[in-house]
Amino acid sequence: MSLKSELVYYSKLCYRNKFLAATDGNLSIRKIKDKILTTPSNFCKGKLKEKDIITVNLKGEKISGAGIPSSEFKLHKYIYEMRDDVNSVVHTHPKFATAFAAAGFALDKIVFPEIYLKLGKIPLAEYATPSTDEVPQSVSAFVKDFNAVLLANHGLVTYADTIEEAYYITEKIEHIAEVTFYCRMLGGEKELTDEQLRKLDKLKSKN
Repeated sequence: MSLKSELVYYSKLCYRNKFLAATDGNLSIRKIKDKILTTPSNFCKGKLKEKDIITVNLKGEKISGAGIPSSEFKLHKYIYEMRDDVNSVVHTHPKFATAFAAAGFALDKIVFPEIYLKLGKIPLAEYATPSTDEVPQSVSAFVKDFNAVLLANHGLVTYADTIEEAYYITEKIEHIAEVTFYCRMLGGEKELTDEQLRKLDKLKSKN
């Protein structure tokens, strides 16, 4: 599967799984060091085709493709500049994760072993005006240490080496956000104990 076809596939998967509505969200893949494939601005990801993908440089200048590059490219650019190990960024608005972000709650309680082992915590960045330099500034404290950040009153951004991995992080976070929501209706989630975390830390050290 080519990088363009991967970008189309996971963009449509985000739309199909209702992580995006209408023309929301944006996804990108770093093709080589200074060339990025990105979804176009104001375009429904459910209708995306390979011909719609835009190639830009790290300044956000269009190299090829029709349309306008994603309006949130500044966020993608910042993440790529800060993380050499990251080659894909997925920015979505999943219902439950976005509800936590809009309510001002991070997903930072250590409840789920698999989340602790893979992601640690899911921090919440302060509100930033979309499409401005405020957005990358808002995530600057988290980008190096986390692979996912909730964006206050906005949504979720995840990033990884591959777009498949970044997508699965998105899917997992939306799942635990939904479970956490129901836990709070039942009286609140139960955090893992220090002893339980020590055992998990031993598993981490073996990997």
